[in-house]
Amino acid sequence: MKTIDYIPTSKIQRATKLVQTGAKVGVNYLKYYGEKMVNSDLSKDKLNENNAEDIYDGLKSLKGSALKVAQMLSMDKSFLPQAYVEKFSLSQFSVPPLSAPLVLKTFNNNFGKSPYEIFDEFNANSVNAASIGQVHKAEKNGKILAVKIQYPGVANSISSDLALVKPIAIRMFNLQGKDSDKYFKEVEDKLIEETNYLLELKQSQEVVKACEKIENLVFPQYYPEFSSERIITMDWMTGIHLSEFTSINNNLDVANKIGQALWDFYMYQIHILKKVHADPHPGNFLVNDANQLIALDFGCMKQIPNDFYIPYFELINKEVIDNSKLFKEKLFELEILRTDDTKEEVEYFTTMFYDLMYLFTLPFQEEYFDFSNPEFFGNIAKLGERFAKDTNIRKMNGNRGSKHFIYMNRTFFGLYNLMYDLKATIVVNQYQKYKVEIQ
Repeated sequence: MKTIDYIPTSKIQRATKLVQTGAKVGVNYLKYYGEKMVNSDLSKDKLNENNAEDIYDGLKSLKGSALKVAQMLSMDKSFLPQAYVEKFSLSQFSVPPLSAPLVLKTFNNNFGKSPYEIFDEFNANSVNAASIGQVHKAEKNGKILAVKIQYPGVANSISSDLALVKPIAIRMFNLQGKDSDKYFKEVEDKLIEETNYLLELKQSQEVVKACEKIENLVFPQYYPEFSSERIITMDWMTGIHLSEFTSINNNLDVANKIGQALWDFYMYQIHILKKVHADPHPGNFLVNDANQLIALDFGCMKQIPNDFYIPYFELINKEVIDNSKLFKEKLFELEILRTDDTKEEVEYFTTMFYDLMYLFTLPFQEEYFDFSNPEFFGNIAKLGERFAKDTNIRKMNGNRGSKHFIYMNRTFFGLYNLMYDLKATIVVNQYQKYKVEIQ
């Protein structure tokens, strides 16, 4: 893969790139509507493919938070056209890496020495490049190591990148008023955290210590002495990406084993630790030769406060969902309903979130759940299509829900999609058996 020697870091440079990308998308639309006049049956498939390619090509040269947004969008398989999902999913573990000279410069800036002075062996060519950093293979005292290096300028460009994206997002999600700032602040804070590799190191060690008891789940060991704010070093873990595994696996027992480990890992974090790995995309998981799940990259960890956790998970209870009075109370607690809502808005959003919660809480209603069930995911897709075509939603104030929904919903979207790819059947509350050990 072609390497890059330079990443635009100034606000003007990055804004110019985004404007150029927007112009390409505009041309695609003009071409589409021109062809539509001749052929009224023309679908949007080609338009989506062209837009997805142009947007991704623009974002991958910027890296950082711009590319991270594409990665987040690629997880929403039921709500985004397939062309975007396929193209944006490349941002999970396949983007152009930094050139060797830029890698060496990054090491000198962080450690005052080259990687060849730190490690016994170091490969200056990246083996894996994603949105915020890329991974190199190294060796020290006979141990094979993975060294993750952050792209230059990524941390400093987050706020300006989001400021450029904000007007588009406000229109897309129909956000109104100053209250919308809390959502952008939540995303900005999390992205800034992801660029602090010392924080990631600390979070990684905490997760490993808390979750290593979970069966069929393994983690790398981390090395503080070879880590800094922009570089983090861990064990080299051998395996294939979860997406590759799901494309070749035809053993249902193995799929169930890995799916159970993944489900237990997330339920244990959410319900016991109240802090969760909020980046469940395939690039963060490997499967080894022993058919164990390897969990990587704990830069994005979401703390779940009790005043959100309690009402959020009370909605799993069918007695709450089906009791209109209790259900509305929870919607107010979760800021889905607002005291300044009109009667029409209360009725509209109550119905909308009833349909959403009724569907998304189905995996918690039984002892076992089969994530290979196409009806479940088909209904999610139909719900997304229904909301996308609903013209009434544009008339409403789109500022809905606690800021904590952003990463909690992202976590469940990602988790459900991974479970569907695995086609796993799991025991829903098995994670509770690990709870006893910490009491």
